[in-house]
Amino acid sequence: MTHTELAWEFADLFADLNVSDVNEVLAKNVPLETLDFFEKYAEDFASARGILGENRKRLPNLMLLGYLLRVLEERLLPTECDA
Repeated sequence: MTHTELAWEFADLFADLNVSDVNEVLAKNVPLETLDFFEKYAEDFASARGILGENRKRLPNLMLLGYLLRVLEERLLPTECDA
C-alpha cells in the first residue's frame, strides 16, 4: 500500500466514524499534550496569517488529522530500513 492509498483509506474510514468512535481513536492515539499543542499552535498560526472564521476553527482538526495519518503510516507502512 502506498502513502496515497493509505491516506484515502484513512479518510474514508474516518468519515464513517461517529463522535464516540472519533473520541476513542483520539484517546488511544493522541496524548492530551499534543491536542493542547495543536490548539495553541493553530491559534498562533491563524493570528499571524490573518486567518478568520471557519477556516481558523478548522486548523487544529486539520493538524490532528495529519498527525493521526502519520501515526498510522508509521504503524502500517514499512520503513526504508525494513525494505
